[in-house]
Amino acid sequence: MTDANQSTPPTKFETSGNVLTVERTFNAPRELVWQAFTDPKHIEKWWGPRGWQTTVFKMDVRPGGVWHFVMRGPEGAESWGLATYKEISGPQRLTYDDAWSNAEGTVNANMPITPVELDFLAQDGKTRLVSISYFDSAETLEQVKGMGLVEGLTETWDRLEEFVTEAQ
Repeated sequence: MTDANQSTPPTKFETSGNVLTVERTFNAPRELVWQAFTDPKHIEKWWGPRGWQTTVFKMDVRPGGVWHFVMRGPEGAESWGLATYKEISGPQRLTYDDAWSNAEGTVNANMPITPVELDFLAQDGKTRLVSISYFDSAETLEQVKGMGLVEGLTETWDRLEEFVTEAQ
């Protein structure tokens, strides 16, 4: 894995074909990192790159439930998303299908749906978070990386580190 930036701790990215693995250790207990991902009041405080604000319209954390949200950029750009939860094994594992959507929650049929697996691993009071995303092709993964995925996710996880540090 390679470091995406020089922050401490680093967010590590690895690609293999159509699979993206992202890993980082957070200086916070697993239960807190889990809550940061599953409580809409928390996730609105850190989800998205710097300068972007997330608003959650629905978050029903259960198999078959959905998370519908919008990220608004500093210049007014909007990015709508809809995640459909598949597996909830808190505080150890969370899986969902990640999709682009519109304000009504309709999935954008022109964009791929990406299965995501999140594993929250407790390690001496810290949490190693491992995210595995399965894109429909290696080309799609490269396209999304070209849209700023690595930079955006690095900033998002930096913000998560700041959130869990402040919450303790």
